[in-house]
Amino acid sequence: MQYPKCVSLGLVLWLGCLCTAQTPAPAAADKPAAAADKPADVPAPAPPTPVWSVGPIDFSGLVDGYYSLNFNHPASKINNGRNFDAKANQFSLNMAKLTMEHTADPVGFKLELGFGRAFEIFNATEPGGLGIFRNILQGYVSLKPSKTSGLLVDFGKFNTSAGAEVTETHLNWNYSRSLLFANGPYYHFGVRTTMPVGKHFTGGVQVVNGWNNVEDNNSAKTLGLTAAITTSKFNWFNNYYVGNEKTDTADGIKIKAPGVRNFWDTVVNFNPNSKFSALFNFDYGQENQAIFTTPGKAAAAKFYGYSVAARFMPKGNDTFCISPRFDWYKDRDGFITTQAQTLKEFTLTGDWKMAEGLLARFEYRRDSSNQPFFDRGNGTLNSRNMNTVLVGVVAYFGPKR
Repeated sequence: MQYPKCVSLGLVLWLGCLCTAQTPAPAAADKPAAAADKPADVPAPAPPTPVWSVGPIDFSGLVDGYYSLNFNHPASKINNGRNFDAKANQFSLNMAKLTMEHTADPVGFKLELGFGRAFEIFNATEPGGLGIFRNILQGYVSLKPSKTSGLLVDFGKFNTSAGAEVTETHLNWNYSRSLLFANGPYYHFGVRTTMPVGKHFTGGVQVVNGWNNVEDNNSAKTLGLTAAITTSKFNWFNNYYVGNEKTDTADGIKIKAPGVRNFWDTVVNFNPNSKFSALFNFDYGQENQAIFTTPGKAAAAKFYGYSVAARFMPKGNDTFCISPRFDWYKDRDGFITTQAQTLKEFTLTGDWKMAEGLLARFEYRRDSSNQPFFDRGNGTLNSRNMNTVLVGVVAYFGPKR
C-alpha cells in the first residue's frame, strides 16, 4: 500500500497528541473514542436511561420519524444534499433500530439492525449492493485482552470515527445533519483498535477496506489514525484516513487505479457548564488524480469545510434546549457533490424532552449554494437556495450512548 507525503500530517497530529498524554492509568471506558462510538453525549451530556438487559446482553433501540416542509415545493419531493431528512413535504420514517451489545470481558460484540430511509442512505454506495447490508448499521466483535492496560480491538462493520455528529438523531444537537456529516465517510469494515494512554488521551489505529464499503472495490486498504483528548469541560478529537478508494476493475478486467484519498477531520468541543456547550468541526479532503484536465494528465480534487454549533438550555428548566448551527463547505472540483460549488447552511433547532425516552424537535434550516443545486417546483437543480421547516419525534430506550 502506497501513501503520499501528506500522510505525515496525520502522523504528526497523532504523535503530537500522544506526546501530551500523561503516564499510563487504569483502562478508560470500553467504548472507543470514535465519533460514532465515542461517548455520544460529549457535545451535550444527558441523564442516563435505564439499561435493558437479557442475561449478559444489553438492548437498546429507537423509532425516529419526521415531517419536513420544503418551501421550494419540489416535484421530486427531495431535500437536496440532506442526511437523513431527505424527503420533502411528507411524513417519513427516518429510522427504526434495535441494538444488541455485550461489553468485551474479554470478548464482546455489537449488532445494530433496522430499517428506514437512513439505512438506505447509509448503505447507498455499498459496492456489494444493498442486499443484507441495507439492514445492518453496525456489526462487529470486540476483544479486550487482560493485562493490556485497556487495549480494545474491534473487527467488522463500524461507524466512522470522523465527524462531530452520529447516526442516531437523539444523540445530536440538531435533527438534520451538517454538510460535513453528509459529505464525509459513514462507515468502514475492517479492524479498529483503541488504547487509553494516561488519564485524558486515547489513541487508535484502523485498517479498513475504505469508505462506505463492506465489500472492497479494490485490493488496497485504508489506514486510519485516531486521537482523542477528553476532559470534563474540553474535548479534542482528530481523525485521519488515507488510502486508495478508486475501483480497480472494469467489466471484470483489472485496471490501474493510481492515487489515494486523504481526509483529516478535527472536532473541538467546549462544555463550560451544564447549560451551554459549543463545538467546532473542520474537514479537509483530497482525492489524488481524480480529474483528468488534459489527456494523460490528472489533477487532485479538494473538498473542505467547517461547522460551528452551540447548545443553550434556559435557566430553570431541564427539558428544553436551543441549538443553532452554521456550516460552510467547498467542493472545489465537484468531486463530492457532483458539481463545483460552495455550500452554506444555517440551522436553528428547538429540542423538547417530553418524557424520559421521548424527544421532539422543531427545526428551521436554510441551505444555499453559489450554483443552482436545489430543486424548485417542477425543475431539478434550478435553485440556489432551499428553506425547510421540520418537526421530528424520536422514541428511544436503553442506555443513551
